[in-house]
Amino acid sequence: MAHEHNCSCGHDHDHDHDDQMDKYHEAFTKFEPVATDSKITETVNALVEKHYKENFTPEVLKQIHGCIDLTSLTSIDTKESIWKLVDKVNDFEGTRPDVPNVAAICTYPLFVETVKQALAAQNVKIASVAAGFPSSQTFIEVKIAETAMAVMSGADEIDVVMNLGYFMEENYEEIAEELQEIKESCREAKLKVILETGALATAANIRKASILAIYSGADFIKTSTGKGYPGATPEAVYTMCKVLKTYHSIAGRRVGIKISGGVRTAEDAVKYYTIVKEVLGNEWLNNELFRIGASSLVEDIEHRLGK
Repeated sequence: MAHEHNCSCGHDHDHDHDDQMDKYHEAFTKFEPVATDSKITETVNALVEKHYKENFTPEVLKQIHGCIDLTSLTSIDTKESIWKLVDKVNDFEGTRPDVPNVAAICTYPLFVETVKQALAAQNVKIASVAAGFPSSQTFIEVKIAETAMAVMSGADEIDVVMNLGYFMEENYEEIAEELQEIKESCREAKLKVILETGALATAANIRKASILAIYSGADFIKTSTGKGYPGATPEAVYTMCKVLKTYHSIAGRRVGIKISGGVRTAEDAVKYYTIVKEVLGNEWLNNELFRIGASSLVEDIEHRLGK
Protein backbone atom coordinates (compact mmCIF):
# COMPACT_ATOMS: atom_id res chain seq x y z
CA MET A 1 0.00 0.00 0.00
CA ALA A 2 1.05 3.56 -0.61
CA HIS A 3 2.25 4.27 2.91
CA GLU A 4 4.93 1.58 2.89
CA HIS A 5 7.89 3.72 1.91
CA ASN A 6 10.64 1.26 2.86
CA CYS A 7 10.76 -0.08 -0.64
CA SER A 8 13.81 -0.81 -2.76
CA CYS A 9 12.03 -0.70 -6.08
CA GLY A 10 13.98 2.35 -7.21
CA HIS A 11 10.86 4.54 -7.40
CA ASP A 12 11.13 8.08 -6.20
CA HIS A 13 8.25 7.89 -3.73
CA ASP A 14 8.27 11.58 -2.94
CA HIS A 15 7.87 12.27 -6.60
CA ASP A 16 5.01 9.76 -6.82
CA HIS A 17 3.43 11.44 -3.83
CA ASP A 18 3.64 14.84 -5.53
CA ASP A 19 2.00 13.39 -8.64
CA GLN A 20 -0.76 11.98 -6.47
CA MET A 21 -1.28 15.28 -4.71
CA ASP A 22 -1.41 17.01 -8.08
CA LYS A 23 -4.14 14.58 -9.08
CA TYR A 24 -6.29 15.58 -6.08
CA HIS A 25 -5.62 19.29 -6.46
CA GLU A 26 -6.48 19.00 -10.12
CA ALA A 27 -9.77 17.35 -9.19
CA PHE A 28 -10.48 20.13 -6.70
CA THR A 29 -9.88 22.83 -9.31
CA LYS A 30 -12.66 21.43 -11.52
CA PHE A 31 -15.21 22.50 -8.90
CA GLU A 32 -16.07 26.10 -8.18
CA PRO A 33 -14.77 27.36 -4.84
CA VAL A 34 -17.38 27.73 -2.10
CA ALA A 35 -18.84 31.06 -1.09
CA THR A 36 -18.25 32.25 2.46
CA ASP A 37 -20.16 30.33 5.11
CA SER A 38 -22.36 33.35 5.84
CA LYS A 39 -23.17 33.83 2.15
CA ILE A 40 -24.16 30.14 1.88
CA THR A 41 -26.49 30.53 4.88
CA GLU A 42 -28.09 33.52 3.18
CA THR A 43 -28.51 31.67 -0.13
CA VAL A 44 -29.97 28.55 1.48
CA ASN A 45 -32.37 30.50 3.68
CA ALA A 46 -33.65 32.44 0.67
CA LEU A 47 -34.06 29.26 -1.34
CA VAL A 48 -35.97 27.46 1.42
CA GLU A 49 -38.06 30.54 2.15
CA LYS A 50 -39.07 30.77 -1.48
CA HIS A 51 -39.95 27.13 -2.21
CA TYR A 52 -40.66 25.43 1.12
CA LYS A 53 -44.42 26.05 1.16
CA GLU A 54 -45.02 24.70 -2.34
CA ASN A 55 -43.22 21.49 -1.34
CA PHE A 56 -45.04 20.93 1.94
CA THR A 57 -47.77 18.79 0.41
CA PRO A 58 -49.10 15.27 1.04
CA GLU A 59 -47.62 14.25 -2.33
CA VAL A 60 -44.11 15.29 -1.31
CA LEU A 61 -44.47 13.71 2.15
CA LYS A 62 -45.41 10.43 0.47
CA GLN A 63 -42.38 10.69 -1.79
CA ILE A 64 -40.10 11.40 1.17
CA HIS A 65 -41.53 8.40 3.05
CA GLY A 66 -40.26 6.23 0.21
CA CYS A 67 -36.75 7.73 0.53
CA ILE A 68 -36.19 7.03 4.22
CA ASP A 69 -33.49 4.75 5.57
CA LEU A 70 -35.23 3.62 8.76
CA THR A 71 -32.33 3.47 11.17
CA SER A 72 -31.49 1.89 14.51
CA LEU A 73 -27.89 2.30 15.66
CA THR A 74 -27.74 2.05 19.43
CA SER A 75 -25.53 0.07 21.77
CA ILE A 76 -28.58 -1.66 23.20
CA ASP A 77 -30.09 -2.89 19.94
CA THR A 78 -31.01 -6.57 20.18
CA LYS A 79 -32.23 -9.12 17.67
CA GLU A 80 -35.66 -8.67 19.18
CA SER A 81 -35.69 -4.86 18.95
CA ILE A 82 -34.48 -4.98 15.35
CA TRP A 83 -37.06 -7.66 14.50
CA LYS A 84 -39.78 -5.33 15.85
CA LEU A 85 -38.45 -2.50 13.71
CA VAL A 86 -38.66 -4.70 10.63
CA ASP A 87 -42.16 -5.82 11.63
CA LYS A 88 -43.32 -2.19 11.48
CA VAL A 89 -42.05 -2.00 7.91
CA ASN A 90 -43.69 -5.32 7.05
CA ASP A 91 -46.97 -4.19 8.62
CA PHE A 92 -46.97 -0.95 6.64
CA GLU A 93 -46.56 -2.79 3.32
CA GLY A 94 -49.69 -2.44 1.21
CA THR A 95 -51.75 -0.61 3.86
CA ARG A 96 -51.44 2.65 1.93
CA PRO A 97 -51.09 1.90 -1.79
CA ASP A 98 -50.47 5.63 -2.35
CA VAL A 99 -47.49 5.73 0.05
CA PRO A 100 -44.31 3.86 -0.88
CA ASN A 101 -42.64 1.90 1.90
CA VAL A 102 -39.32 3.08 3.30
CA ALA A 103 -36.26 2.71 1.05
CA ALA A 104 -34.11 0.71 3.46
CA ILE A 105 -33.59 -0.48 7.01
CA CYS A 106 -30.18 0.49 8.39
CA THR A 107 -28.51 -1.30 11.33
CA TYR A 108 -25.17 -2.38 12.71
CA PRO A 109 -23.53 -5.31 10.84
CA LEU A 110 -24.47 -7.75 13.57
CA PHE A 111 -28.18 -7.38 12.71
CA VAL A 112 -28.06 -7.64 8.93
CA GLU A 113 -28.95 -11.31 9.14
CA THR A 114 -31.88 -10.56 11.47
CA VAL A 115 -33.24 -7.95 9.06
CA LYS A 116 -32.82 -10.39 6.20
CA GLN A 117 -34.78 -13.10 8.05
CA ALA A 118 -37.51 -10.76 9.23
CA LEU A 119 -38.04 -8.62 6.13
CA ALA A 120 -41.11 -9.50 4.10
CA ALA A 121 -41.76 -6.13 2.43
CA GLN A 122 -40.92 -5.89 -1.26
CA ASN A 123 -38.30 -3.42 -2.51
CA VAL A 124 -36.99 -2.46 0.92
CA LYS A 125 -33.20 -2.62 0.95
CA ILE A 126 -30.95 -3.79 3.76
CA ALA A 127 -28.32 -1.24 4.76
CA SER A 128 -25.49 -1.69 7.24
CA VAL A 129 -22.92 0.65 8.69
CA ALA A 130 -19.40 -0.76 8.53
CA ALA A 131 -15.68 0.05 8.48
CA GLY A 132 -15.27 1.07 12.09
CA PHE A 133 -18.40 3.23 12.28
CA PRO A 134 -18.73 5.90 13.67
CA SER A 135 -15.10 6.99 14.14
CA SER A 136 -13.50 5.10 11.24
CA GLN A 137 -10.34 4.88 13.36
CA THR A 138 -9.47 1.24 12.83
CA PHE A 139 -7.21 -0.83 10.58
CA ILE A 140 -7.98 -0.86 6.87
CA GLU A 141 -7.96 -4.68 7.02
CA VAL A 142 -10.72 -4.58 9.63
CA LYS A 143 -12.71 -2.10 7.54
CA ILE A 144 -12.50 -4.30 4.47
CA ALA A 145 -13.38 -7.45 6.38
CA GLU A 146 -16.33 -5.84 8.17
CA THR A 147 -17.67 -4.50 4.88
CA ALA A 148 -17.32 -7.89 3.18
CA MET A 149 -18.98 -9.70 6.10
CA ALA A 150 -21.92 -7.29 6.14
CA VAL A 151 -22.40 -7.83 2.40
CA MET A 152 -22.13 -11.60 2.82
CA SER A 153 -24.78 -11.43 5.54
CA GLY A 154 -27.15 -9.78 3.07
CA ALA A 155 -26.53 -6.02 3.06
CA ASP A 156 -27.50 -4.26 -0.18
CA GLU A 157 -25.93 -1.01 0.95
CA ILE A 158 -22.96 -0.11 3.15
CA ASP A 159 -22.58 3.19 5.02
CA VAL A 160 -19.01 4.06 6.05
CA VAL A 161 -17.31 7.11 7.52
CA MET A 162 -14.50 8.78 5.62
CA ASN A 163 -11.27 8.72 7.63
CA LEU A 164 -11.29 12.29 8.93
CA GLY A 165 -7.91 11.90 10.65
CA TYR A 166 -6.37 11.49 7.20
CA PHE A 167 -8.48 14.39 5.94
CA MET A 168 -7.19 16.70 8.68
CA GLU A 169 -3.59 15.94 7.72
CA GLU A 170 -4.41 16.29 4.00
CA ASN A 171 -3.54 12.66 3.38
CA TYR A 172 -5.92 12.44 0.42
CA GLU A 173 -4.13 9.54 -1.19
CA GLU A 174 -4.72 7.36 1.85
CA ILE A 175 -8.41 8.36 1.99
CA ALA A 176 -8.94 7.54 -1.67
CA GLU A 177 -7.10 4.25 -1.44
CA GLU A 178 -9.04 3.19 1.64
CA LEU A 179 -12.42 4.06 0.14
CA GLN A 180 -11.57 2.34 -3.14
CA GLU A 181 -10.67 -0.85 -1.29
CA ILE A 182 -13.87 -0.68 0.75
CA LYS A 183 -15.83 -0.09 -2.45
CA GLU A 184 -14.27 -3.19 -3.98
CA SER A 185 -15.19 -5.13 -0.87
CA CYS A 186 -18.82 -4.04 -1.35
CA ARG A 187 -19.05 -6.07 -4.57
CA GLU A 188 -22.62 -5.38 -5.81
CA ALA A 189 -23.67 -3.40 -2.75
CA LYS A 190 -23.95 0.39 -2.92
CA LEU A 191 -21.44 2.45 -0.96
CA LYS A 192 -22.55 5.50 1.01
CA VAL A 193 -19.67 7.60 2.32
CA ILE A 194 -20.38 9.65 5.44
CA LEU A 195 -18.50 12.94 5.54
CA GLU A 196 -19.43 13.83 9.15
CA THR A 197 -20.14 17.42 8.12
CA GLY A 198 -20.50 18.56 11.74
CA ALA A 199 -16.85 17.65 12.34
CA LEU A 200 -15.65 19.13 9.04
CA ALA A 201 -17.41 22.34 10.09
CA THR A 202 -16.63 24.58 7.07
CA ALA A 203 -18.10 24.62 3.59
CA ALA A 204 -14.56 24.46 2.15
CA ASN A 205 -13.87 21.20 4.01
CA ILE A 206 -17.27 19.76 3.11
CA ARG A 207 -16.70 20.56 -0.58
CA LYS A 208 -13.27 18.92 -0.54
CA ALA A 209 -14.47 15.81 1.31
CA SER A 210 -17.41 15.46 -1.11
CA ILE A 211 -15.06 15.55 -4.10
CA LEU A 212 -12.71 12.96 -2.55
CA ALA A 213 -15.57 10.60 -1.74
CA ILE A 214 -17.07 10.85 -5.22
CA TYR A 215 -13.76 10.28 -6.99
CA SER A 216 -13.12 7.29 -4.72
CA GLY A 217 -16.24 5.52 -5.95
CA ALA A 218 -19.02 6.59 -3.55
CA ASP A 219 -22.54 5.85 -4.83
CA PHE A 220 -23.90 8.28 -2.23
CA ILE A 221 -22.39 10.97 -0.08
CA LYS A 222 -23.98 11.29 3.34
CA THR A 223 -23.90 14.10 5.88
CA SER A 224 -23.52 12.59 9.34
CA THR A 225 -23.33 9.62 11.66
CA GLY A 226 -25.65 11.19 14.22
CA LYS A 227 -23.02 10.26 16.82
CA GLY A 228 -21.03 12.84 18.75
CA TYR A 229 -21.06 15.67 16.19
CA PRO A 230 -23.76 18.05 14.98
CA GLY A 231 -25.96 16.37 12.37
CA ALA A 232 -27.08 17.59 8.96
CA THR A 233 -27.44 21.31 8.25
CA PRO A 234 -29.03 23.02 5.26
CA GLU A 235 -25.66 24.66 4.49
CA ALA A 236 -23.83 21.32 4.41
CA VAL A 237 -26.48 19.76 2.18
CA TYR A 238 -26.41 22.73 -0.18
CA THR A 239 -22.60 22.52 -0.44
CA MET A 240 -22.74 18.77 -1.16
CA CYS A 241 -25.47 19.25 -3.79
CA LYS A 242 -23.39 21.86 -5.61
CA VAL A 243 -20.50 19.37 -5.86
CA LEU A 244 -22.83 16.61 -7.11
CA LYS A 245 -24.23 18.90 -9.77
CA THR A 246 -20.78 19.88 -11.06
CA TYR A 247 -19.61 16.26 -10.97
CA HIS A 248 -22.60 15.19 -13.03
CA SER A 249 -21.76 17.81 -15.65
CA ILE A 250 -18.11 16.67 -15.73
CA ALA A 251 -18.52 12.89 -15.60
CA GLY A 252 -22.13 12.27 -16.59
CA ARG A 253 -22.61 10.15 -13.48
CA ARG A 254 -25.21 10.90 -10.84
CA VAL A 255 -24.13 10.31 -7.26
CA GLY A 256 -26.79 10.22 -4.55
CA ILE A 257 -27.13 12.27 -1.39
CA LYS A 258 -28.16 11.01 2.04
CA ILE A 259 -29.15 13.42 4.78
CA SER A 260 -28.89 12.14 8.33
CA GLY A 261 -28.37 13.30 11.87
CA GLY A 262 -31.22 15.13 13.56
CA VAL A 263 -33.89 14.90 10.84
CA ARG A 264 -36.96 14.21 12.96
CA THR A 265 -39.92 16.09 11.57
CA ALA A 266 -41.74 16.43 8.28
CA GLU A 267 -40.70 20.11 8.32
CA ASP A 268 -37.00 19.21 8.51
CA ALA A 269 -37.38 16.66 5.74
CA VAL A 270 -39.22 19.03 3.39
CA LYS A 271 -36.53 21.67 3.94
CA TYR A 272 -33.85 19.24 2.72
CA TYR A 273 -36.05 17.96 -0.10
CA THR A 274 -36.41 21.58 -1.23
CA ILE A 275 -32.64 22.15 -1.31
CA VAL A 276 -32.03 18.95 -3.30
CA LYS A 277 -34.83 19.81 -5.71
CA GLU A 278 -33.66 23.38 -6.31
CA VAL A 279 -29.95 22.58 -6.71
CA LEU A 280 -30.05 19.15 -8.37
CA GLY A 281 -33.50 18.97 -9.92
CA ASN A 282 -36.24 16.35 -10.06
CA GLU A 283 -33.92 13.63 -11.42
CA TRP A 284 -32.51 13.31 -7.89
CA LEU A 285 -35.86 13.05 -6.12
CA ASN A 286 -36.18 9.27 -5.98
CA ASN A 287 -34.76 6.68 -3.61
CA GLU A 288 -31.98 5.74 -6.03
CA LEU A 289 -30.38 9.15 -5.45
CA PHE A 290 -32.02 10.70 -2.39
CA ARG A 291 -32.22 9.28 1.13
CA ILE A 292 -32.96 10.55 4.58
CA GLY A 293 -31.61 8.52 7.48
CA ALA A 294 -33.97 8.74 10.45
CA SER A 295 -35.78 6.83 13.15
CA SER A 296 -38.70 9.02 14.23
CA LEU A 297 -39.40 10.70 10.88
CA VAL A 298 -41.44 7.77 9.57
CA GLU A 299 -43.95 8.07 12.41
CA ASP A 300 -44.17 11.83 12.00
CA ILE A 301 -44.90 11.57 8.28
CA GLU A 302 -47.43 8.76 8.71
CA HIS A 303 -49.10 10.80 11.44
CA ARG A 304 -49.30 13.86 9.13
CA LEU A 305 -50.75 11.83 6.28
CA GLY A 306 -53.39 10.26 8.54
CA LYS A 307 -54.69 6.76 8.14
